[in-house]
Amino acid sequence: MKFFQRLGRSLMLPVAVLPVAAILSGIGYWILTATGNDTNLAGVFFQTAGGALLDNLPLLFAIGVSIGMATKPDGTSALAGLVSWLTVTTLLNPENVALFQGIEEKAVNPAFTNLENVFVGIICGLIGAWVYDHFKDTKLPDALSFFSGKRSVAIVAAGISLVVALVLFFVWPLVYSGLVGFGEFILTLGPVGVGIYGFLNRLLIPLGLHHALNSVFWYDVAGINDLGNFLNNTGTYGVTGQYMTGFFPIMMLGLPGAALAMYVTAKSTRRKVAAGVLLSSAIASFFVGVTEPLEFSFMFLAPGLYVVHALFTGISMGISALLPVRMGFGFSGGFIDLVLGWVNPMAQNPWAIPLMGVFWFVVYFVVFRFIIRRFDLKTPGREDGEDLEEDDDVLAPGADKYLVTATAFLIALGGRENIVDLENCATRLRMEVADTTAIDEAALKRAGAAGTMKPGGQSVQVIYGTSVQFVKDAMERIITGKAEAVAPAEAAEIAAATGGDAGADGGVATAVRTSSLVRLRQPVAGAVVPLSEVPDPTFAQGVMGPGVAIEPISGEVVAPAAGTVTHVFPTGHAAALTLDDGTEVLVHVGLDTVKMQGEGFTTLVQTGEHVSAGTPLLRADLSAIRVAGYSTVTPVIVLNDKEARIELI
Repeated sequence: MKFFQRLGRSLMLPVAVLPVAAILSGIGYWILTATGNDTNLAGVFFQTAGGALLDNLPLLFAIGVSIGMATKPDGTSALAGLVSWLTVTTLLNPENVALFQGIEEKAVNPAFTNLENVFVGIICGLIGAWVYDHFKDTKLPDALSFFSGKRSVAIVAAGISLVVALVLFFVWPLVYSGLVGFGEFILTLGPVGVGIYGFLNRLLIPLGLHHALNSVFWYDVAGINDLGNFLNNTGTYGVTGQYMTGFFPIMMLGLPGAALAMYVTAKSTRRKVAAGVLLSSAIASFFVGVTEPLEFSFMFLAPGLYVVHALFTGISMGISALLPVRMGFGFSGGFIDLVLGWVNPMAQNPWAIPLMGVFWFVVYFVVFRFIIRRFDLKTPGREDGEDLEEDDDVLAPGADKYLVTATAFLIALGGRENIVDLENCATRLRMEVADTTAIDEAALKRAGAAGTMKPGGQSVQVIYGTSVQFVKDAMERIITGKAEAVAPAEAAEIAAATGGDAGADGGVATAVRTSSLVRLRQPVAGAVVPLSEVPDPTFAQGVMGPGVAIEPISGEVVAPAAGTVTHVFPTGHAAALTLDDGTEVLVHVGLDTVKMQGEGFTTLVQTGEHVSAGTPLLRADLSAIRVAGYSTVTPVIVLNDKEARIELI
């Protein structure tokens, strides 16, 4: 499942540009149809501009997947995906297939005229990503050293693509011909067959194989020619259009209802970004009937939900075939085609289509919203990992001081070469290092660390505080060369300019309170236990600060007092607040739950939001935490007063 969620996120890069392209193409189509002039300059301009992207959707997916699926990619992975796509599609274009088979091009199996599809694009993207991850550090003998490292990636991708093309040469015609034959069988099933066609049409879109079925029903492959007969007024009134009508309610209003459901269930910290994708995609679906931007935004993130969508489409198609309602399209089942086809002699009761659309809008919204929440599906705005709006290349405010800390940490950790893997949780850096003996714990503490833990093997944890993410990002920028390390003398100057100790803002070492008693509302229901009994030395030894712990019986975490949310962690497992009296409090649900990557956690507030005591902060699925093998014990820590005592009321 994580593979498909990651694949879904990688598709968001190319999908984000498609809604505007779809609208441009639809405007061009509308102008050409309304004027009756296929050479109208404005119409041709808009249609060509939109088609530039829509017609190359598989290629965009090949590049997008190769970037999104690679580990810490750069342009090399995109180049590998492009090389793979060009290799496969060029080898298997009809002209070359005819040459390989020794036949005329017109005798080539029509399957090869439909090879440039999304399915092949995704395969090529996966090849590019896999080759990048496994060959970017390849070292060759001196005589071939020019082709070492990243230069070898595209070469290997081309080689693997040769094998893939050979497999597709034999397999693809069988798959395509089988679908055409199955489509001809569906013709004998009446309205039930129409419903099955609608279901399979949507189900096959991720593979690009829906075109094989469409050719049976929309064109003259099996004598139906539903689309051509409708547009040319050569069909049978009350029959022609039955293989297109049911798409209109789904595309115009059903899928926008799904988009609204995904928006209202998105995490509050990601809702703004999700809205940008969902709104533009919904507009494209409604007006133009281009559904790919919306469908690809969730089909891999939540494949079960996509099956529900395919089922609803099949039901809509079947019901439309039973009712005295007929409509067709020249482009797709959107509002523009509905308006243009309204007066077509083959159109039957077109007024019923918007009413059916309202019904499907409600169904999609209610069902999608329920399923997403019930099964915690990772639809747009609910994905695991970092916030969508995060940009690694943009420095956060005050980033200089984090670069100071990052530089000092890297020196104390034995240099950037000693870091094998770098991650962070709510308050600490989690690393794998090559040599643990090279670590200077005293230097780490001087640089702002509250403590250092060595769980075993090559693992090292540096406890810092709730701003640890910015330190980790700064360390990564230094390691990857995106930022320059700060020289020791310069570090001292910046540290003085920003208030002395590097850890004063992000760390936990500086205390600002003078009172010792902190009265808080219990943030989660359950039994209170001493912090010393928490099976994690970082918390138990008070390295993070004093506090208590709770064995929760409920998954809802509320604000322990009025204050401002200073940090909501991307994985949703912890929240930090600055209370109105200046006390800094951390509520951390479970131990090591950062490794769940947000699975089972729902964030209910966002950074900067002022909350009252009892305001829900986040929701945790305690059963999911236990099934994953982690403790649910929840420490409640005061971060900025080493002498504080917490009293829960």
